[in-house]
Amino acid sequence: MTRRRSLWIDHDERRHVDQGPFSSARWRRQAQEAEERRRPRSDPAPAEEVEPPRRRFRWLPAAGLGVALAALALALVALLGGDGEDTALLPAGGDRQLPSTPAGRVYQAAGPAVVSVQAGPAGGTGFVVRRDGTIVTNAHVVSGAETAQVRFNDTGRLVEADVLGTDPSSDLAVLRVDPGTVGSIRALPLADSDKVRVGDAVVAIGHPFGLDRTATAGIVSGVGREIRAPDGFQIEEAIQTDAPINPGNSGGPLLDARGRVVGVNAQIATAGNPGNVGIGFAVPANTLREVLPRLSRGERIVRPYLGVTTAQHPSGASIAEVIRGGPARAAGLRAGDVIVEIDGRAVDEPEDVSDAVSDRRPGDEVEVDVIRDGERQTITVELDKRPQRTP
Repeated sequence: MTRRRSLWIDHDERRHVDQGPFSSARWRRQAQEAEERRRPRSDPAPAEEVEPPRRRFRWLPAAGLGVALAALALALVALLGGDGEDTALLPAGGDRQLPSTPAGRVYQAAGPAVVSVQAGPAGGTGFVVRRDGTIVTNAHVVSGAETAQVRFNDTGRLVEADVLGTDPSSDLAVLRVDPGTVGSIRALPLADSDKVRVGDAVVAIGHPFGLDRTATAGIVSGVGREIRAPDGFQIEEAIQTDAPINPGNSGGPLLDARGRVVGVNAQIATAGNPGNVGIGFAVPANTLREVLPRLSRGERIVRPYLGVTTAQHPSGASIAEVIRGGPARAAGLRAGDVIVEIDGRAVDEPEDVSDAVSDRRPGDEVEVDVIRDGERQTITVELDKRPQRTP
């Protein structure tokens, strides 16, 4: 007889009552666990807080920014100091000074020799040329005065200077102070102005508008210019510069890169404007060198006079006007004559006429070769003294 298997395992005598997947003990345990889950639970004790691991990645952006700034600083140093010279940054306190510029070095060397000159209502600049107290300025600054007031350095102390001589035809004047009244004196050397070339660097030092020892820099813009002297005659071989020159600069030095005087600042072209337009003129140093000894001795500069005005001509210098009452008219020269030679010296331009005559003295006779009506002829002229002003 076959026994049927029961669904209840505990009915099987071969198994324990608590064994098997469907035992009564298992069901009781499951019911108890379900009951416990339905009961409300009290809050458990807080678990010990565990410190989370430090997240190092939060510091990465700040570190990267620092590296980037350091790299930028190194790049700027390399850019600004790429020539291999010392690129150390200057301290904030300014203990280390920047190298002086060429114009600054000229100013430091020549500045102490530049003075302010006051003669009556007129005022200008001057500069020392000899350690015995000899000072040069423009003739129009002292304007015929016998004495002038001179101020050295930037102090307000005025020293009286004697006006030894003036030459209106070159617009130059020589003064002298007692060196014992000013202490140490520095004199400026004169350069050979014939060697000045366009493009040379120059520095002008003066007292424009009463501003003590102002320095301006520029270049030589032109040479061989002609400017009008106070007496109406022409000053030849003037030096043109774009270094700003203003009222009050008159009589001051125009200096080369070595601190030597190449000219005496005298005039500016204004084109109707009250200020500087970048065109100034200086009397050449060689003209100063020529008249300085005689003016220092108080001598009057007497110049020869031919009495003609000339213009450029393909064959030489054409006579534009023969001055009434002058020696040229008395000798028979005419307007339209072309001067080709004076005392054996060829004339190629109007300046050659002045050069040939300036080497003579009043009363000297010169032979002037001209072309008139296509024929060459020689006329002898006795030179006279230049009048105090142009006729």
